[in-house]
Amino acid sequence: MSHKVSKHRKKTSNKGKKIFVVLIVLTIFIGGAIYFATSMGHDDKSREVINNIQGEIVDKADSTIEIKTGDNKTYIFDTSKVELEGDEAVTGNKAVISYTGDLDEQKKDVQKVAVTKIVITAVKHDAAVNMISTMTLKEKVGQMFMVRVPEVAPVELIQDYQFGGYILFGADFEDKSEDTVKANIQSYQEVSKIPMLIGTDEEGGTVNRASLYLRSKPFQSPQDIYESGGFDAITADTKDKAAFLQNLGLNINFAPVVDVSTDPNDFIYPRAFGKDATQTSIYAQTVVTAMKEANEGSVLKHFPGYGNNIDTHTEVAHDHRSLQSFQQSDFLPFSAGIEAGADSVLVSHNVMEEVDSNNPSSLSPSVHAILRNDLKFTGVIMTDDLIMEGVKAYGTSEEIAVKAVLSGNDMLLSSDAVVQSEAVIKAVQDGTITEDQINQAVTRVLTWKKSLGLID
Repeated sequence: MSHKVSKHRKKTSNKGKKIFVVLIVLTIFIGGAIYFATSMGHDDKSREVINNIQGEIVDKADSTIEIKTGDNKTYIFDTSKVELEGDEAVTGNKAVISYTGDLDEQKKDVQKVAVTKIVITAVKHDAAVNMISTMTLKEKVGQMFMVRVPEVAPVELIQDYQFGGYILFGADFEDKSEDTVKANIQSYQEVSKIPMLIGTDEEGGTVNRASLYLRSKPFQSPQDIYESGGFDAITADTKDKAAFLQNLGLNINFAPVVDVSTDPNDFIYPRAFGKDATQTSIYAQTVVTAMKEANEGSVLKHFPGYGNNIDTHTEVAHDHRSLQSFQQSDFLPFSAGIEAGADSVLVSHNVMEEVDSNNPSSLSPSVHAILRNDLKFTGVIMTDDLIMEGVKAYGTSEEIAVKAVLSGNDMLLSSDAVVQSEAVIKAVQDGTITEDQINQAVTRVLTWKKSLGLID
């Protein structure tokens, strides 16, 4: 009996050894396979090409960043798995993005690539940011106002409020010599701590503030200029205007008018190019390009486009067209002007009923979001004059100014600047408006001044 048990135990022992050996072999085999696969994976990764793309930041969200490249293409990247390096990721700064994979130029949402590194460089706004750090709240708010030159004490007003700019109208040129106008403008600049934007509406045709009084022949309308010589004549005329205004000391022209209007019965028609969206887009691009070459500040107007609406100088205008209608027509010239490098966009008081029926465009966050997010505009957004009848119905002068800032305007065109600037200051002090929003707006204003050579 004991002999049989011993023999059985020996067989069991041999069987266990065989199983143990098999397990060891399997472990070695599986381990080797895993190691080989992992090594191959690492080799594949090491062979992946790291690509780099550089552009200007046009939007930054919690987990994405959107840039516009030098050829005006936009790309959105996922930032959730990488730490941003360098300067702050704010609109206008440069970003160099390293990634693996292939970009899809047609893709409108987040690119399906692996982002490995993002380096931010503050190039565009660095001087402005440094200046802002030394400014008082009153001085910063002052920079956000483009002010109609007051009839009384215009120099003293600048000394007290340090406004960002003055806009001159016919009365500032009528019965005055060229030397007098130059002297007046120089007196404004001399008392301003930061050089001012000095502008006027020199559209040509029915709206000529300066040439009507100080030029042998006022500038012709864009429609007449085009009929006489096409876009070459438009370019020459634009540069003539810039030289004329700069000689007087005006560094911006509130032009071009890029509203699409083909009906002579439209309020805006005499001031518009008078052709369809495609031709008006070429006009916008042509004028802005010529103004940039002449170093004259440009202002696209009147966003989102007047169409056949009534004059908001005298009453509230309600536009019932669909957003798609605007996208297919009225927005196109603004997009063209923006792509050409327009410095500013002036927003009208027309009410876009299909977008925001409760506010005129100038006071509508939704309309401003279209301009920033859809049209990718990174420059200065400016209201039309906040004393016009088309906006008066939406609050007191103080309330309208605060709404204008909250909706996303960087500059407020104002004929009541003392009251309105004080209201904005108070709104910052009581927390209605954040000082960060003020800083962002002033950064854009100062960057515009820097691009014109007004500040170092």
